[in-house]
Amino acid sequence: MVQAKSPDFQGFLLFCGRLVGKHRVSLREGLAKGSRIVCVLQISGPILMQALLDAIAEITMPADAGRVFHGRGGLFPGCEHWTLDVYPPVWVLTSFLPASEAELEAVHAALSRRWAEVHPELPLNWVYQYRFEARAETRLMAGSVPDPHVVEEKGARFRVHLLKGLNHGFFLDMAEGRRWVREHVAARPGMKVLNLFAYTCAFSVVALQAGARDVTNVDMSDGALAIGKRNHLLNGLTEGARFLPHDIFSSWGKITRGGPYDLIVLDPPSYQKGSFVAEKDYVRLMRRLPELLAPGGHALLCLNSPKLGVAFLQEWMQEVAPQLHFEGRLANPASFADISDERALKVLVYRTAD
Repeated sequence: MVQAKSPDFQGFLLFCGRLVGKHRVSLREGLAKGSRIVCVLQISGPILMQALLDAIAEITMPADAGRVFHGRGGLFPGCEHWTLDVYPPVWVLTSFLPASEAELEAVHAALSRRWAEVHPELPLNWVYQYRFEARAETRLMAGSVPDPHVVEEKGARFRVHLLKGLNHGFFLDMAEGRRWVREHVAARPGMKVLNLFAYTCAFSVVALQAGARDVTNVDMSDGALAIGKRNHLLNGLTEGARFLPHDIFSSWGKITRGGPYDLIVLDPPSYQKGSFVAEKDYVRLMRRLPELLAPGGHALLCLNSPKLGVAFLQEWMQEVAPQLHFEGRLANPASFADISDERALKVLVYRTAD
């Protein structure tokens, strides 16, 4: 419920008109009290979801996994807490605020209507996840989820897990980073690649598919790397990849001995309790780049923190690794459009001298 006050009646009516037009709210009650006008506006949850419902009305089942609706980008007022992804054949609705049963019923009705139009012969499968305080509650809302569940991106195949954990095993927003790695390696076959914070090794898969000679994957989660190994086998990649389940900051000796590297991918979490905090730990990675890179080598620096902008990466790189030249920032996937480039995912390309 929103309360708005104005000392001027005509101006207030104009204010109400703009508010109603922008947010599709209903004027429930207006009371004149002396020189003040008090208006109580009732905002309907499903109506504020209209941008999400409109997106659902146009969906089709794509071949590749991807984002369908990115309310988190701030371009759809009232929908900032909603995202909708597709991991064929399953839709995943995520909310970063508690959702009412009426809102979930509205989404289910919209999905059901659209699914009956485009794929009446197939069951509707969708999952709802509520994220809060680095935790998640997940519900299967309709249909089922394959087990094992394998999705594709540009011909590469990856295992995902939608019903357990906060993340699903494959980061959709890094699609342009994977595209860049694929094209970069394909233009320079035989590269040696270091993949730090490798998670389930998607970068390694695309690098080896593109012609990399050797990829070293480092992540402190043995479970994530186990999925990464399966991802390589899914794609027929039986050679060229190493998997090191180590704390990166305690393993520089082993990592350095495996170098120098033609390409280094840095894709750490912005915050992981007890292991990584971007504000203080990212610079520790940057300092190592000059000694780890081969002449003419490249580094791909990734940062997904709304609090830290491009300048955070550029200024620290200039201070601790001035030998590396900034070549540019990769555009994010169009489906992840954001009202602010500074708070959106940052993926920067650096190069060392020949």
